[in-house]
Amino acid sequence: MAEHGKKYQETAKLIEPSKAYGPQEAVELVKKTTHTKFDETIELHLRMGLDPRDATQQVRGVAILPGGLGKQVRVLVFAQGEAERTAKEAGADIVGNDDIIKQIEGGWLEFDVAIATPEMMGKVGRLGKILGRKGLMPNPKAGTVVADDDLPRVIGDSRKGRVEYKLDRTAIIHVPVGKASFAPDALLANLTAIIEAVVKAKPAGAKGQYVKSAYIKTTMGPSIKLDLSSTLTLTAA
Repeated sequence: MAEHGKKYQETAKLIEPSKAYGPQEAVELVKKTTHTKFDETIELHLRMGLDPRDATQQVRGVAILPGGLGKQVRVLVFAQGEAERTAKEAGADIVGNDDIIKQIEGGWLEFDVAIATPEMMGKVGRLGKILGRKGLMPNPKAGTVVADDDLPRVIGDSRKGRVEYKLDRTAIIHVPVGKASFAPDALLANLTAIIEAVVKAKPAGAKGQYVKSAYIKTTMGPSIKLDLSSTLTLTAA
């Protein structure tokens, strides 16, 4: 196993391995562990007490981050007719139907979020293998298949900092919280929004301890263990 570099080892000394940090202290500390020239993403990793193979224990949803994600989000909407006009007026970057589908089949993927109206899903469905691999496939559970009159809200949310979370095959949820350049208060607000969403999404089939552990880290930095009790009781003011 490769050893971490000198900068990583120096930042790791800032963290007490045996300590579980409260949310406020953790977001302040994680900013100090960045050691690269680029603005690293802050990530949250939750180990869940769920069985990924059990259909009644699946967790998937969306959280709106009040502090944003620190990047420009390019929004694509699959729509036609009046819905196409609504999407354009709401500020979607790309709006179309058959023409956009053909471009994607040809390898074009210059967007970050894809939204579709229900009537378009019959056509968009054939893009499943392409968009699914990139996590871009519109999905009702993720709130990206929406009625015409709901397009402005969903497009607006996508621009603010809309993140999707879901249980992976190893029973972990990975989700971005923001950027290392964010103020601690913005990171804490984003962390709160994600925790609230995950707690509310607890599936009916969940048994035992729902969240087993939680860690926060920069893209290239060491992990900081979060105190579960204070983290899971986070609520927006």
